[in-house]
Amino acid sequence: MLLNRKGNKHRRPSKAVRVATLAGVAGAAVAVPLMGATNASAASVATWDAVAQCESGGNWSINTGNGYYGGLQFSQSSWAAAGGTQYAARADLATKAQQIATAEKLLDMQGPGAWSCAGAGNLANDGVDPGVDTGSGAAKQEAAPKQEAAPKKAERTEAPATNRSDRSDAPKATKKTVTTPAGKKVAKGDGEYKVVAGDTLSRIAADHHVKGGWERLFKLNKDIVQDADLIYPGQQLHLTK
Repeated sequence: MLLNRKGNKHRRPSKAVRVATLAGVAGAAVAVPLMGATNASAASVATWDAVAQCESGGNWSINTGNGYYGGLQFSQSSWAAAGGTQYAARADLATKAQQIATAEKLLDMQGPGAWSCAGAGNLANDGVDPGVDTGSGAAKQEAAPKQEAAPKKAERTEAPATNRSDRSDAPKATKKTVTTPAGKKVAKGDGEYKVVAGDTLSRIAADHHVKGGWERLFKLNKDIVQDADLIYPGQQLHLTK
């Protein structure tokens, strides 16, 4: 990780380092003139790759929440002081080339001691221009939390109109006829007595004490009984008026 605070503890910081640290608070623009005032520093891409491998396992987009960001594990103050905010708000949101370009400026400002892993890549002010193109890739934007798409409402369709008798919950139509053994349909009636096989008007009148006998019974049901000698199982006869 960057040792811009802890590493400097072991030596008296130069004036350039002290002003650059203040620039991390006041804004990167303050640090820019200082970079031009010092000797140019540079290291090869291979060297920065080796440092990043030690610092972050070579993950240039890493952000573990420990206060250090990107492949070279910039602190936020060091990133700002070295002008990194011109590329992205944090190092992990910048491209590899943009992080190396910013690291070059920090190397010029603070030297190899700014990285605890400087030794792993033999980092030094060797004057080698890494030749990175900071415009080769756009800085990444912080991913916005995904929003689940609202479930699509099913289009309402009107059910075709049906007759009441067609609906499954409609009461079934009352059957108004019965079929004779010969296959003929005759009126069923809606009386209180249901004719069974073997019945005659005489027997029904006698069993149910119909005043006036079978003639009375025939008269009460003349709308469904056409012949006094012919009644059919399933017909329903009135016994009283």
